[in-house]
Amino acid sequence: MSDHAPLHGGPDAQGVPLHDFSTNANACGPCPVALAALRQADRGRYPDPAYTELRTRLAAFHGVEAGRIVVAASASEFIHRISAHAARAGLRHAVLPAHGYGDYARAAGAWGLSAVDAAQAPALHWACEPASPLGTVDAALAAWAQSASAPGSLRVLDCAYAPLRLDGQATAPPEGAWRLWSPNKALGLTGVRAAYAVAPPAAVADGSVAAVQALAPSWPVGADGVALLTAWVRGDTQAWLADTLATLHGWKAAQLRLCADMGWAVLPGSLANFFTARPPVRDLQPLLRALRARGIKLRDCASFGLPGHVRLGVLAPQAQQALALSWRQFTP
Repeated sequence: MSDHAPLHGGPDAQGVPLHDFSTNANACGPCPVALAALRQADRGRYPDPAYTELRTRLAAFHGVEAGRIVVAASASEFIHRISAHAARAGLRHAVLPAHGYGDYARAAGAWGLSAVDAAQAPALHWACEPASPLGTVDAALAAWAQSASAPGSLRVLDCAYAPLRLDGQATAPPEGAWRLWSPNKALGLTGVRAAYAVAPPAAVADGSVAAVQALAPSWPVGADGVALLTAWVRGDTQAWLADTLATLHGWKAAQLRLCADMGWAVLPGSLANFFTARPPVRDLQPLLRALRARGIKLRDCASFGLPGHVRLGVLAPQAQQALALSWRQFTP
């Protein structure tokens, strides 16, 4: 593997972890409604290249016009595509979260956008709430609400974890922001790659939606992705998701208590089905290797700018017990 390969949670060269705390997928999944839709997907034919019916359903779900829906192969694909669009539109800067998903910075770098803390000049601005890896409110949204962006700027709110918010009310983004949705995490089906963005109204009128669409390959989403996104907007899917949030809330409380018992310092403020903690070890890597050898994977937060910390997705009690036992074996 290249030293420059992106870092992600989930399966690795050692295979699928028995207890995978390293992803933020809904641990109550997979969603049975979406799973049934995937089994019924017609893989023998091309999808409609314009995704007409799918975009109509997604638009109705969000209460917008279908022309504002941009289908994407995944959230990561859209992050790179909107970054390419920003560069082609003449932007030279990107404003990134202090701690956030690495693909924001990777895409900005690939398209020559210099990362800055704040920009008076036009820039591509990113926000994510609840934010990863901390699960907290993204301060950028408050800043967006207080002032208009510089002319020519793009604002994108990554809603990857919005459906998995366990506490508090979501902060409404300004009308001029793009919103990026990747429901596979909420549905516990991260292996199915599909996402979509809801463009602001002005992006249709000024040609931005058409420009972003033009940067996509043909059929960015296959039959499985179409089935997933179609199932996402169904009422029974949303009812299942709502039921799982209560379960996840209870599991999270137990997992927080477990970390306290182990002496792990939890960073405060998480509103989502994951949180960040600092184990009481001088060197994190031996712990991560020892846990991985026992089938437990945690997400090293060094790539998020938080060395010595790990992000833990909320898992069921059985997985939490396995983590506790392995920690005791690591620190006899």
